[in-house]
Amino acid sequence: MAKSDSNLNRRDFIKMTGLAGMTSLAASVPLTAAETKAKESPSKDKMPLRDFGKSGVKVPILGLGGMFDITTNLIVLKKALDWGVTYWDTADCYNGGNSELGIGMFFEKFPDIRKKVFLVSKSDKTDPAGMTQLLERSLSRMKTSYIDLYFIHGLRNPDQLTPEMQAWVKKAKSAGKIKLFGFSTHSNMAGCLMGASKLGWVDGIMLAYNYRLMQEDSMKKAVEASHKAGIGLTAMKTQGGGSVRTDSDDELALAGKFMNKGFSPQQAKMKAVWQEPLISSICSQMPNVTLLSANVAAALDKTQLKTSDIQLLQHYAEKTCSHYCAGCRENCESALPEMPVIADIMRYMMYYRSYGNLELAREKYAEIPGEIRVTLAHQNWVKAEKACPRQVPIGLIVHEALKTLA
Repeated sequence: MAKSDSNLNRRDFIKMTGLAGMTSLAASVPLTAAETKAKESPSKDKMPLRDFGKSGVKVPILGLGGMFDITTNLIVLKKALDWGVTYWDTADCYNGGNSELGIGMFFEKFPDIRKKVFLVSKSDKTDPAGMTQLLERSLSRMKTSYIDLYFIHGLRNPDQLTPEMQAWVKKAKSAGKIKLFGFSTHSNMAGCLMGASKLGWVDGIMLAYNYRLMQEDSMKKAVEASHKAGIGLTAMKTQGGGSVRTDSDDELALAGKFMNKGFSPQQAKMKAVWQEPLISSICSQMPNVTLLSANVAAALDKTQLKTSDIQLLQHYAEKTCSHYCAGCRENCESALPEMPVIADIMRYMMYYRSYGNLELAREKYAEIPGEIRVTLAHQNWVKAEKACPRQVPIGLIVHEALKTLA
């Protein structure tokens, strides 16, 4: 973790987080007295900043993921600013557009705040005409003339980064409508990063990155190549599949060890990512102040994980690898080319199982083409399961999705 100018001590850290660290994946946990006080009196410590690639911009190491209805939750934006979380990430599709609309309501009420925020949004279109349409809509919704970093949403293959897209980026930058450009990616991440590192016109990438994925050689090489190319990297999905399970002595020991250090397993997972200096920021979905305060406390705390702590996380990752889909869709979907949505379904079920967001999971599941959805129940998943390096029980998860999300 990069050295920060935070003076938050262990006692303040524990006081600020209270029980929030233990429940940082729950969306509606009652506030403790300590958390209430933390909300009313934000810490005066400064959020650490890091360079975002070669852009010349510094960003806070913690970013606010806006995958929620911000129109009814503007207080989170205000508290994020109070605590130095000025990297705000959203997308044209988040919560049916209400995420961008909520940010626009905030900027309209507090226009001077706009210049303090590193604003990120995403396009679900990849053709120039579609990108122009969605960019203009995002600008209108958010009551701003420019977006600091504009992403293509969910890139699967670096071949999608076409010369036509490059020309569009140059034009949008010249018009002052975007400052930086890049993409987010949930699958084939190493391939996407390696491809982008060779282009010279990608400024930033948001990738799924956590204590599980950061140990893989292909990801290490891809992250290093992107960093050398001057690309700013933002980590998402840092929990690696959600809460630590507690159905074995090893897992209970993992949770207990980190709690004895003053932070939860969830916070420990974030600190493991922050200790990778090539990652500029972590984007975390924080739809309430309880989650925000817990994550801010973890970001401000100067304690680094020891080698033994990292090894403990690695051991846990190995023991629970079949619980986590790493998004390497080239394996399972090559085995079943007629089913090009396996990794997507695994991710949607993660939204439901790990994050408790049934609404989002159902919304994304409904986007799967109807002709594919009707065949899911009758598909034999053996080939895909054999091709999965993590031995994820794909068939069981798909059938659970049919019962839960359909």
